[in-house]
Amino acid sequence: MGRYIMREPDFNNLLKVLNKKVPDRPTLFEFFLNDKLYRLLAGYVPEYEDKLKYNKFLVDAFKNAGYDYADVKGSDFSFPAGSIHHGKTISLNEGSVIHDRESFEKYKWQNPEDYDYTWLDKIKNDLPDGMKLIVWGPGGVLENVTSLVGYDNLCYMLFEDPELVQDIFDAVGSKLLRYYEICSTFDSVGALISNDDWGFNTSTLLNPKHLRKYVFPWHKKIVQTAHSAGKPAILHSCGNLKNVMEDMIEDMKYDAKHSYEDKIMPVEDFYEKYNPRIAVLGGIDVNFVCHSTPEEIKKRSRAMIERAQDRGGYALGTGNSVPEYVPIENYLAMISVISGT
Repeated sequence: MGRYIMREPDFNNLLKVLNKKVPDRPTLFEFFLNDKLYRLLAGYVPEYEDKLKYNKFLVDAFKNAGYDYADVKGSDFSFPAGSIHHGKTISLNEGSVIHDRESFEKYKWQNPEDYDYTWLDKIKNDLPDGMKLIVWGPGGVLENVTSLVGYDNLCYMLFEDPELVQDIFDAVGSKLLRYYEICSTFDSVGALISNDDWGFNTSTLLNPKHLRKYVFPWHKKIVQTAHSAGKPAILHSCGNLKNVMEDMIEDMKYDAKHSYEDKIMPVEDFYEKYNPRIAVLGGIDVNFVCHSTPEEIKKRSRAMIERAQDRGGYALGTGNSVPEYVPIENYLAMISVISGT
C-alpha cells in the first residue's frame, strides 16, 4: 500500500472549506476517480462484490492520496430505465421508459428503504481517525427524470402535460429525498453530495422557470435534510449555471459547488465572483489536466491555492472527475502541490 501524500486525514479541515473559512492546510476534493487509479492508490485489488470491503478499499485509496474523506454511494437504490448504447456520446433521449400517464402509472418505482445501508455503520471501525464519508446519490432529480422520460419528450411534456411532469418530478424527488434522509443518519457520514447535471456549455437544460418549479424545490429539501443532520450539502452539477446561481446560493442554500469547465467559466473567475458566498471545490479543468505538462498543472494548482489561502472556501481538485484517460502522472502532479512540492 503506497502513501502518495504523507498526512493523516482530518475532516474538520474540509468542514472549514465547506463553511467558507480558511482551512488549517491546503485541502483536496474530488467527486470520483477511476478504478485503475483507486487500485494504484490503495495498493491492492478489492473484492468488488463485498460492499463493505469495496468501500474500505475506496477509503484506503482516498486516504493514501491525501483526502480527508472518501466519496461513496449509500446503497444500490436507483431509478431503472431502458438500455442505452454506450458510445463516445450518450443521447439524453435513449433508454426512456415513461412517455405518458399510462407508462408512468405502470413504472415499477423502487423504494430506497428496501436497500441495505448498514455498511455505513459497520465501516466506522475501518475509518482512519479523523476521516469521514461523503455520500453521493444515484443521479439527481433532473438527471433521473430525463433518463426516465427522455430529454426531447420532457420538453414537449412541459407544455402538453405539465401535471404529469409535476407528478414525475415529485415521484423522483421524494424518493431521492428519502435516500438522503437515510444516509444522513449515520455517524460515519460527514456530508452529502447531490449530483445532478443542470446544464449545457451555454445554458441550463431547461428554462430556469421550469427548474424553479419542478427541480429546485426538491434540492432545497435535500439541503435542509443535510443541514438538519448537522452536515453540509455539496452540489455537483455540470453546465452553464450563471442564470441559477442565486437560486443555488440564496434559495437552496448549498454550501459548496463542484464541477467547472474553462470554456464556461474558469474556476479562478468563479472564485473571484462568488467567494465567500459558496465554497468552491476543484475546478482545474479536466481537459487542461489531460493535455498540459505536470509542471504546468503544478503551476496552475499552486496559483489557485495561493489565490484562496487568505480567504478560504476552496479545495483543490479537477473540474469534474478523474476518468481513466487522464494521465496518472498529471493527476499526481496536481495533488502533489498540497505538500509544497
